[in-house]
Amino acid sequence: MRDAGAKMLHVRTTIRIDDDLYRAAKTRAAETGRTVAQVIEDALRVAMAGRRQEGPKRLPALPVYGGSGTLPGVDLSSNAALVDTLDEDASVDALR
Repeated sequence: MRDAGAKMLHVRTTIRIDDDLYRAAKTRAAETGRTVAQVIEDALRVAMAGRRQEGPKRLPALPVYGGSGTLPGVDLSSNAALVDTLDEDASVDALR
């Protein structure tokens, strides 16, 4: 939030928003005695504050399985060989 005595700078811009959303903002502005711009600014402040509180999203941990590396004959430096290995008709249990 800004200090009550702080000077606010404004930027004039044009945005495109859904008609129903604009009508809702216009209604809220009329109900609360504010301008549509003030309603949109307040909504944007709330949305931005929520993003800051969430923080960066953490990726889920990848499962780790025991083993001694790749299967014999699997060449990780060759995409084509890897695809061939994955496309083989072997059952999943045979790959474990």
